Amino acid sequence: MSLAQQLATLIVSTRPAEEARARARSGLLDFIAVTLPVVSGEIADSGLRSLRQVYRHHDSQTQALLLGYAGHALDFDDFHADFRGHPGTVILPALLALAAQQAAISGDDFLDAYVTGVEVAGRLGLAAGPQHYILGFHNTATLGVIAAAAASARLLDASTEQTAVILGLAATQASGLRAQFGSAVKPLHAGLAAQAAVSATLLTLAGFDGQPQQVLESFLHAYCAGQQQPQKLTASWGEPWRIVAPGLEFKPYPTCSGTHSAADAARQLRTAWLQQGNSIAALAAAIQRIDIAFPPGGDIAAFIRHPQNGVEARFSLEYVVAIALLRDNLRVGDFAEGPLDAEIAALAEKVVRCPDKSAPPDELNPGQRFHQVTLWLSSGERLQQRVTRQQSLAIPLDLTNKLRSCLPNRSESQLQQIVTRSQLHAADDLPALCAWLTVK
Repeated sequence: MSLAQQLATLIVSTRPAEEARARARSGLLDFIAVTLPVVSGEIADSGLRSLRQVYRHHDSQTQALLLGYAGHALDFDDFHADFRGHPGTVILPALLALAAQQAAISGDDFLDAYVTGVEVAGRLGLAAGPQHYILGFHNTATLGVIAAAAASARLLDASTEQTAVILGLAATQASGLRAQFGSAVKPLHAGLAAQAAVSATLLTLAGFDGQPQQVLESFLHAYCAGQQQPQKLTASWGEPWRIVAPGLEFKPYPTCSGTHSAADAARQLRTAWLQQGNSIAALAAAIQRIDIAFPPGGDIAAFIRHPQNGVEARFSLEYVVAIALLRDNLRVGDFAEGPLDAEIAALAEKVVRCPDKSAPPDELNPGQRFHQVTLWLSSGERLQQRVTRQQSLAIPLDLTNKLRSCLPNRSESQLQQIVTRSQLHAADDLPALCAWLTVK
């Protein structure tokens, strides 16, 4: 059998464990937290306004595109280490767009399709290897379209033969370049991928012909510079489920995940300084230079050194460290569209990136990434803090509090209703979520 046929067999027959469904419920709540404020207009987004002018229809493909964009607009959505991207913002928009048109889909069916999509996403990341991302591709888009198509095929109960065609039709539409990071095109990648996944599924179920043979093999060959390991796409399926281990990572900050341990290191330096009875104003005045060390290649995603606006600042180690030192919390509003804070931008100009050449390259194991922030003060004093990616991930994150921070104008009863609906226990929960998240 071809790779697509092997994968299709697993997708159709898979039965996720209850633990995997529980993790999927958390993923759904996180997605709602970062998407609903954009869809509802509680956070203004000019990109979504432009998209609404062009995409005016209310079919499932259009809804998947708009919802995928909205889910990634804040860059506050989930991350998966194996996938090296954001699976939820492609998979869930496709599933929600399809579920809105299908009255018979149960909450368990939806969750199982979501788990299946994340499984394919994580395995695709492993099969593609690090070179795919290093070459300049945006995994969320290029690998995400295939993962979302797998989830969509599972949701609509496609046969093994149909699923193989769906995967191939999705793969041939895969596109998205990291060069667009820092612009509205990055979240549009997620929307276009979700739209393509829905189209691939509906076209196939309508009888459209596609090639089930050698398409995934061709995709990996063309996109991975000879570093692909296709066997990882199907070996030991669900052992463990990718949504369980390494699992979805939920962001504490609305910035590129490649900046988070640097932000944590800066915040710890800030706390230690204040505990000595000093002021932040005194710290800002005393800083002469800020060095940030990391493994070689560890800044490949956070590549913008001199951001010009809040959106670009999400991908700037310099700006993220500066705001963590001066403000502590990194809020959604700090990285919104519009001009930068002049004081933070001035401090960011003092940051110097210092790749640690004694550390293994980041591409060998991104899980071992670290950031070491060193403050050089006018007194000659040096303050230093090192935080690993694993230490950052170990910091607890309350998703209900994240929901509250993203929707500050909602009442506690409204927030609790969102939390309850996201569990998909009641028969009317899924239709309610689809209604809330419909982009009008």
